[in-house]
Amino acid sequence: MSFNEVDRAQVLAEALPYIQKFSGKTIVVKYGGNAMVSDQLRHAVISDIILLHLVGIQVVVVHGGGPEISEMLKKIGKQSQFVDGLRYTDEETMDVVQQVLCGRVNKNLVATLNRLGGRALGLCGLDGGLFSAKKLEEKYGLVGDITHVDPRPVTDALEKGYIPVVSTVAQGEDAETSYNVNADTAAAKLATALGAEKLILLTDVRGLLRDPKDESTLIPELQLSSVPALVREGVISGGMIPKIDCCVEAVRSGVDSAVILDGRVEHSLLIELLSDAGIGTMLVR
Repeated sequence: MSFNEVDRAQVLAEALPYIQKFSGKTIVVKYGGNAMVSDQLRHAVISDIILLHLVGIQVVVVHGGGPEISEMLKKIGKQSQFVDGLRYTDEETMDVVQQVLCGRVNKNLVATLNRLGGRALGLCGLDGGLFSAKKLEEKYGLVGDITHVDPRPVTDALEKGYIPVVSTVAQGEDAETSYNVNADTAAAKLATALGAEKLILLTDVRGLLRDPKDESTLIPELQLSSVPALVREGVISGGMIPKIDCCVEAVRSGVDSAVILDGRVEHSLLIELLSDAGIGTMLVR
């Protein structure tokens, strides 16, 4: 037996206790960013999700689709506008958001999962009253703050052996409209409502770094109690603040752990979940 074969056997043996630990448990994966744009990474992520599903892990996928929305707005001659990092969403933009997220992006993901041997089912936050929201603030337009999650459409799909793929549009509670909601927040709220074991936010960064310019300064594990000090020190800053906030909220609300994971690394989901070499930043109580 060559070293390579021994190596492979070792990797598989190492995965066994993790498969036993997570089998039958629910894991929510927020999927977006670079891992969604690159074909190679998309196939790696999707094959990881199928493998996790096949070994008995209940995987729920929550996705955004910012680049696709921007591209469609450009096609119709509309400029994307952002306020405090959130997409300003007027009625015309909301129509595009709903068409792109609940339509093209969601169904393409479902089709790819099915093509590669999965059994996926597409849902959006409007289906079965999955996500209800009220307007966040007037300055953002039709951007919603999730007020209620009814996880039954997702649990029904899981019970029937599907991989639910959820797009993040919510039903208005305070108006007859749909709302655009942040995908990280939606994933955290859904993970909480499902009593998930783990929330994984796939993103375009290595995780939380003490020094943003030095990837060797990755903080592999972070306790909730350490977060305020790291915010004060400026270690948690900019776009990392809302991601950490989502993780904190999920863990504080009963999710066992939450991970910020680099979606640019091929098979990062498998490495994080089924090996000793976790590669992201994990938040725990």
